[in-house]
Amino acid sequence: MDFKIQWYPGHMTKARRMMETQIKLVDVVVEMLDARIPRSSTNPMLNELMGDKPKVIVLNKIDMADEVKTEKWLNTFKASGHEAVKIDCSSGKGVKQLLEAVSKAAAPVIEKWRKKGVKNRSVRVMIVGVPNVGKSTLINRLVGRNKVVAADRPGVTRGQQWITIAKGLELLDTPGILWPKFEDAEIGFSLAVTGSVKEEVFDREQAVRLLVDKLQEEYPGVLFKNYALTASNYDESEDILHKIARARGCLKAGGVADIDKVIQMVLRDFRTGRMGRFTLDNPERKQTGP
Repeated sequence: MDFKIQWYPGHMTKARRMMETQIKLVDVVVEMLDARIPRSSTNPMLNELMGDKPKVIVLNKIDMADEVKTEKWLNTFKASGHEAVKIDCSSGKGVKQLLEAVSKAAAPVIEKWRKKGVKNRSVRVMIVGVPNVGKSTLINRLVGRNKVVAADRPGVTRGQQWITIAKGLELLDTPGILWPKFEDAEIGFSLAVTGSVKEEVFDREQAVRLLVDKLQEEYPGVLFKNYALTASNYDESEDILHKIARARGCLKAGGVADIDKVIQMVLRDFRTGRMGRFTLDNPERKQTGP
């Protein structure tokens, strides 16, 4: 796959520096991953920064991910020695299991404190993840009121804050950070189509064409079902985006296909789950990225 993203904005550099400082203050790290792209949304810089601190892996957006592949990913992470849970921040599904996993991961730390005579100290947790993975939505859910601003676009969380969510448990929110260079083009592609990367820094049409190809290969028939591609409107000589344009009436004057409108529609339908439940990263494939 040939797909490039040219960026590493200044606020990402600042976020890394902030994380390097703040991670020293926490006891457990919660890494939120997008269940549709667990490999691609894993930040390889994180393990370097957190050292030997216990980590809980959270697969969010399970309502939009392939259920079978989500279970395989959970088993993969658990086999590597990490606590791992699946959640849907929007509905709150799995949040209780997340808190239980954090408590389990923190148990050795608490036992160490007990032996040293330390009592009534709160377990401090840092929630990290790539932009737009759902960190702020999760914190809103845990806190029970909207103390943290969340939006469906990368880069809206500003600064950091400690939040007490229960007796003995404090959370530190962090901005999402990406890594400087995507060695694996598929990682860049996956982050782009799921909305973790701003659209200004990649070719939207190329991304959508790659997405369409991938869906046709791994989930055959889904595009025909979603966009009503029937024998009456299906022209073998046209590419898939033109087929969708004609089937859905995305036409300019003179009957010319409005490809920009189709690109916007396909991205929206995929990112919101309207198109169906898909997982782009396969647990069987080895990572070739950083």
